[in-house]
Amino acid sequence: MTNQTLELFDLPVLNAAPQPTPAPLTHNARLWLPKRVLFTPDALDEPFGQQIYERVAAQGLPIEVLKSNRITGLRGEDARETYRNAKNTMAVVKAPAGALRLQPTPPSADWQMNLAEGCPAHCQYCYLAGSLQGPPVVRVFANLPQLLHNTATYEQAGRRTSFEVSCYTDVLGIEHLTGSLAECIRYFGTREGAQLRFVSKYNQVDSLLGLPHNGHTRARVSLNAEPVARRLEGGTASIEARLQALRQLALPHAQGGGGYPVG
Repeated sequence: MTNQTLELFDLPVLNAAPQPTPAPLTHNARLWLPKRVLFTPDALDEPFGQQIYERVAAQGLPIEVLKSNRITGLRGEDARETYRNAKNTMAVVKAPAGALRLQPTPPSADWQMNLAEGCPAHCQYCYLAGSLQGPPVVRVFANLPQLLHNTATYEQAGRRTSFEVSCYTDVLGIEHLTGSLAECIRYFGTREGAQLRFVSKYNQVDSLLGLPHNGHTRARVSLNAEPVARRLEGGTASIEARLQALRQLALPHAQGGGGYPVG
């Protein structure tokens, strides 16, 4: 190798200025405000369904009370329009009887207990596209108290049984409209033999900080490389915002936090 070749390779390295470390991107997830909120008659027969109705009405969102328990009118002229219509719709329904037959979901938890199906985020790798049938509307279950009481039959004596509520939705992404996660946290706070688990890519945790969870809820955030989250996880909070939310959840009550076990 000649001296000239060495000079060409070495000079840019010797003269290169150190690159500043970019500041972490911190942006909150945008609150999801669907353009349509549908209530089935069965859902409005449930006291918890009435509570959701009041929360949605307080947001000033358009509400439609359906004449039957079927969800229709979501399909557009093509797949793109159908996706857009469904992602802008929340349907409050009564969970079917099959929802009471819980499925094991290791390693996340012992059992999967869904409080909703469908997610407001737009992650491009989302597995729900292949797991749920039909357009990706967010279906919220109005008979949540019944689903919660059903978990007692799955508790195992001599050990704390864990229940995951984030398999088919992002629970924080819809919490401001439903209050379902808070309902779950309060319930599991009274169960010595059970633990609630949830995971989120959102960061709006203020409403959870003062709840009586009694250490029976483990809060987690989903983390990815920041460029991946920014490009592929549409509608969610930045990684830095998620970490700050997790810190809020983990801090003791005396320091203004939620005192939750976290992961």
